[in-house]
Amino acid sequence: MTTGKNIRTWFDGGWHDGDVAVMRAADHGSWLGTTVFDGARFFEGITPDLDKHCARINRSAEALMITPTVGTGEMVAMVREGLARYAKGSAVYIRPMYWALDGGDLGVVPKPGSTGFAICLEEIPMAPETAATTLTTTRFRRPVLEDAVTNAKAGCLYPNNARMLAEARSKGYGNALVADAVGNVAETATANVFMVKDGEVFTPIGNGTFLSGITRARHIANLAADGVRVHETVLSFDDFRAADEVFLSGNMSKVTPVTEFDGTHYQHGPMTKRVRELYWDWAHSAA
Repeated sequence: MTTGKNIRTWFDGGWHDGDVAVMRAADHGSWLGTTVFDGARFFEGITPDLDKHCARINRSAEALMITPTVGTGEMVAMVREGLARYAKGSAVYIRPMYWALDGGDLGVVPKPGSTGFAICLEEIPMAPETAATTLTTTRFRRPVLEDAVTNAKAGCLYPNNARMLAEARSKGYGNALVADAVGNVAETATANVFMVKDGEVFTPIGNGTFLSGITRARHIANLAADGVRVHETVLSFDDFRAADEVFLSGNMSKVTPVTEFDGTHYQHGPMTKRVRELYWDWAHSAA
């Protein structure tokens, strides 16, 4: 099942129209879950941080012992070739993917150099600035590196995220604010998280249980350049209950305002609006 429409797929040496079948039943990625992906965005004629997303998927592949086969520059060029088939005003989700084809040791360890690769482009609108969400807690937590490949954007991590999101939806909320292994806030089920208190911005410090996102890093840099103090630190759920504003950071929507966390309500406030404004200004100036 697809998420967007107007899909184009790079596979086996070239671009194809539509949602092309790329994996076989006996591929290592099909039956043992050795898949990684990344996500970038094309909107308003620009592709912010595309090179960073293409570089990160190669690091993710290495973390899952999958041999990367496409260099960052080559991958960027492939994506741009595919995007040229879309109207300039289109909003497109860019998803390069690797998976292991064959198993080596006991069939479990991926065989070196045996790699599948594809890029999927899907036309998915950008969310409007006012599209907000709500948060609740979940009994599921982010794993540590000793338990899961948390240093990769890996498909095998997402069933846990899905459990978090399904639990939040069952309680009538849009997303879950998720703890790490020791009970501090890590991120949400689908995105990194920030809070605002007394004009300063706070976000959970990267501790290896979640990916410190590319868009998250961009927001931190933009805010610092704008003279806003940003703290990467240990945060509790009570810190979020005492916050003035909360917003999410992710590639899909860039900035998502949060209006409630388990009965604590927030305004779509000036800092959240400023973060979005700074990101759009940066993205267009860097294009």
